Amino acid sequence: MLGPQVWSSVRQGLSRSLSRNVRGWASGEGKKVDIAGIYPPVTTPFTATAEVDYGKLEENLHKLGTFPFRGFVVQGSNGEFPFLTSSERLEVVSCVRQAMPKNRLLLAGSGCESTQATVEMTVSMAQVGADAAMVVTPCYYRGRMSSAALIHHYTKVTRIGLIVHKTRKQDFQVLAGSAGFLMASYALGAVGGVCALANVLGAQVCQLERLCLTGQWEDAQKLQHRLIEPNAAVSQWQQGRGVGGVGSLCPHWSRTQGWHQAPLSLFLSENPLREHPSVGTPCASQKILTLDKVRHY
Repeated sequence: MLGPQVWSSVRQGLSRSLSRNVRGWASGEGKKVDIAGIYPPVTTPFTATAEVDYGKLEENLHKLGTFPFRGFVVQGSNGEFPFLTSSERLEVVSCVRQAMPKNRLLLAGSGCESTQATVEMTVSMAQVGADAAMVVTPCYYRGRMSSAALIHHYTKVTRIGLIVHKTRKQDFQVLAGSAGFLMASYALGAVGGVCALANVLGAQVCQLERLCLTGQWEDAQKLQHRLIEPNAAVSQWQQGRGVGGVGSLCPHWSRTQGWHQAPLSLFLSENPLREHPSVGTPCASQKILTLDKVRHY
């Protein structure tokens, strides 16, 4: 948490910072950020001593940067943000900003349990390079999160700009939350997606995006059908083993993850989907879920 003096200094520079990093969302002037495109939710690699492995994080970003993604999502559930300190959350955003291609967008999860902490974290993430913020709903006091409480919370935060999940307002852009229904989302007006599958099948997810945008719906439908099974395998693995599931896919696909923060399993060596029809032979050294069946896509 930022101290009073630091927060006072940050607040004085708020307008200038957010105008630069959030491209006009802070004051409501100028063009809003166009978030159309595909975003992989980036995992956070850890060392065996539970420290963020920034070297491996940069390595992953360089490899993911070879795909035509619109940008990257950090500090989502795949990034294990609840297990990071405030300083680590900011350092991860800064590291990703420096490692990723300059023409890509960086969407950062800045949600905290209190409104004030969320505002401070959002401002700080903008200052270290985030282009837009995603704010998770406070949930610790879930029974007290009435409509009035949430309206107050998001009204305070939206004064500096953010991406709101599950909104019905028509002037918002919508991103699909999974590659499993990406084509259907495009058909209904979505402008892109945050797809965990893009971490391991980035070229295929981007190809599906191109087919939808160019109106090649028949080919898009065929590719979407082929991606449903591996996407379901990723989702089932993730649900069964927690957020570390996606991270555990990374080593086999030239991305590095390895360890996870406790109390998650420090290393996910057991694979409940080993016999799944869309899963190939596990890596001998790490027994990691593989998706050899979709290599030819």
